[in-house]
Amino acid sequence: MQTSRRKFVITSLSAGAMLASTMRSHAEGTEVSETDANAKAVGYKARATQVDTAKYPAYKAPQACANCQLYQAKAGSEQGGCPLFGAKTVSAKGWCSAYVKKA
Repeated sequence: MQTSRRKFVITSLSAGAMLASTMRSHAEGTEVSETDANAKAVGYKARATQVDTAKYPAYKAPQACANCQLYQAKAGSEQGGCPLFGAKTVSAKGWCSAYVKKA
């Protein structure tokens, strides 16, 4: 079976558009829940002010995801990616025990 150039181009463009759409939704992700297993394991809180300092004495204000080296978003973003949570996003105002101050 021979494929025409036109059919090949149309199929390629369609596949590219689907891939781009998938990547965009993957990048945007859904926000991680504090009840997710990974979030519980690192003590993630969507609001750093709600961190149990008795349980996590390493937390010191104004630590937050927005000023952590692991946070992957533009400055001023409300939420962004974190390699600890895969495709899910974290709140810029959040905190977890993996916090490392940005240089």
